[in-house]
Amino acid sequence: MSTPSPADALICSARGCRTVAVWALEWNNPRLHDADRRKTWLACDGHRASLGDFLDARGFLRAVTPVPGSPTLDV
Repeated sequence: MSTPSPADALICSARGCRTVAVWALEWNNPRLHDADRRKTWLACDGHRASLGDFLDARGFLRAVTPVPGSPTLDV
């Protein structure tokens, strides 16, 4: 599997982080979005827990999955 170039890399959604994302955190706000609508935050290994905890504390987190093509899928 090839490594994405920096221009193609998906970057972590945490403020100030420029690390390549390996996790997709799918979420929605049930007061604003239909039940089947999903928004996505991307996370590196270092921010997966903090971003997930933020969304989960509000009842927004729906799923955490590996980003397609990330090294996480090779484990």
